Amino acid sequence: MQTNATYTSLVAVGDSFTEGMSDLLPDGTYRGWADLLAARMAAVTPGFRYANLAVRGKLIQQIVDEQVPLAAAMKPDVITLVGGLNDTLRPKCDMGRVRGLLEEAVEGLAPSCKQLVLMRSPGRNGPVLERFRPRMEELFMCVDDLAARHGALVVDLYGAPSLADPRLWDVDRLHLSSEGHRRVAEAVWQTLGYDPEDADWHTPAPPAPPPGWVARRTADVRFARQHLLPWIGRRLTGRSSGDGLPPKRPDLLPYDGPVG
Repeated sequence: MQTNATYTSLVAVGDSFTEGMSDLLPDGTYRGWADLLAARMAAVTPGFRYANLAVRGKLIQQIVDEQVPLAAAMKPDVITLVGGLNDTLRPKCDMGRVRGLLEEAVEGLAPSCKQLVLMRSPGRNGPVLERFRPRMEELFMCVDDLAARHGALVVDLYGAPSLADPRLWDVDRLHLSSEGHRRVAEAVWQTLGYDPEDADWHTPAPPAPPPGWVARRTADVRFARQHLLPWIGRRLTGRSSGDGLPPKRPDLLPYDGPVG
């Protein structure tokens, strides 16, 4: 990893994690770690350019088909790729196919940029993580192998205790809060070789008293009604939360401040 890094452009590829859910801006749009990272890179590099092709709900096949060719054609200094986790959360998942598609994505992107960045995605402590942990860890083993073979950097968010804390996640229990996205941006920033602004981003917050029974049940009911049932409905009907949505920054242009 180089130090005192200088990169002139960034293209982000992926799903809702990279789109920025649930780092909500006042106008109802999402910011997220990639926008935060781009803002910091632009602050130290005049004329810095940024594109974000990520769209919520995308599976790895869709990322390969819809985003990888566009990102490769832009030939930026840095490409970040995070994908495959939505596949692992499906009731039925062919992990061999997911690994193959992730390899196809890496092979398409690595030669087209100066530095490819992959990630071991964060996992929120709780029953969902425990249920899908074997698939996630199989995916991350593939990430590590691809990085070693293609000279990519890996940001280990899965191994960061701070990002497992439910307090850094939104009420939907699937997406990071604003503070979670800030910590991810810091992690990628440091991995790219920039001087740390928060050397303790991976350190968990002090423990807090656990919520009472009533508060937990109220949160569970709210979660089921607002997030779990709609998610199940989309799975049963073959729909995605990102159907018909374009990427928020489809062109590699000079960074001009937060999206929205």
